Amino acid sequence: MSMVCLSDFEAYAKKYLPKIAWDYFAAGADDCTTRDENILAYKRIRFRPRMLRDVSVMDIRTKILGSEISFPVGIAPTGFHQLAWPDGEKSTARAARAMDTCYIASTYSTCTLEEISAAAPGGLHWFQLYIHRNRAASQQLVQRAEALGFQGLVLTADLPYTGKRRNDVRNGFRLPPHMKVKNLEGAFEVCKMSLLDPSVTWNDIYWLRSLTRLPIIIKGILTREDAELAVKHGVQGIIVSNHGGRQLDEGPATIDALVEVVEAVRGRVEVYVDGGIRKGSDVLKALALGAKCVFIGRPALWGLAYKGEEGLQDVLRILQDEFRLSMALAG
Repeated sequence: MSMVCLSDFEAYAKKYLPKIAWDYFAAGADDCTTRDENILAYKRIRFRPRMLRDVSVMDIRTKILGSEISFPVGIAPTGFHQLAWPDGEKSTARAARAMDTCYIASTYSTCTLEEISAAAPGGLHWFQLYIHRNRAASQQLVQRAEALGFQGLVLTADLPYTGKRRNDVRNGFRLPPHMKVKNLEGAFEVCKMSLLDPSVTWNDIYWLRSLTRLPIIIKGILTREDAELAVKHGVQGIIVSNHGGRQLDEGPATIDALVEVVEAVRGRVEVYVDGGIRKGSDVLKALALGAKCVFIGRPALWGLAYKGEEGLQDVLRILQDEFRLSMALAG
């Protein structure tokens, strides 16, 4: 099969992944309105292309929190990569390093932080954290990540409870017995996600800052009010995100929320966005509306399902080529 665009990888993954794994990755909350709107919102945005501009040389590199990446697309935190490919997050990390971009490793990885770090030494890795009732386990994870050379801490703010993903409920989703949530082994039963701490508030940013010197990026912001609070509490970055439409259904598409977040922060912190990016032109739209970088979630998993590390590199390379072409054609 000739893989020309990201939808080709999606079709492959849907056909060849076990149904329970596909349903888990594809799931949105409730009616999946927000999940689908993330994609549709990009389609409503139009370019105003400019002509006769010299586009013979283009530089698509950028920096996020001072680290240079080859183009403004990173890999968002998603869980359970071994459902897509046997090497799981190790392959994800290697692909990100090969393409010289950022990979945000999830708390709910099926490989340990140590395995991820060792698989791609020198790669740009951030660590995504859920705060659990077991604060000691969360503290240990943060300190392990920093000791291993992870360069950013991404706090997910939009999951005090898990959204209702209907197919997961119907399927009784659990990890297969041979897979483990490696970073939390022995801490508690994770798959039920019943020990997430719903009492987390903005004051917990100060707690995190007491634990680590890593820059803190907060993920899950959708309003100007929360963007202003994020800046007030001293974070270094914001990821505009609705968790891929997996949490509160009928919230805003992330590309729509991006505009008010960018206006609110007024350049005081870097702003990124995830959700719904399927083409290089989507990347250009997000940057034009103020994002410093975008992060992809499901497309990375489709690439893994297709051919592991090589498949994910293909996904990133297609986005890179499409982004460069869109820049040129838009002038």
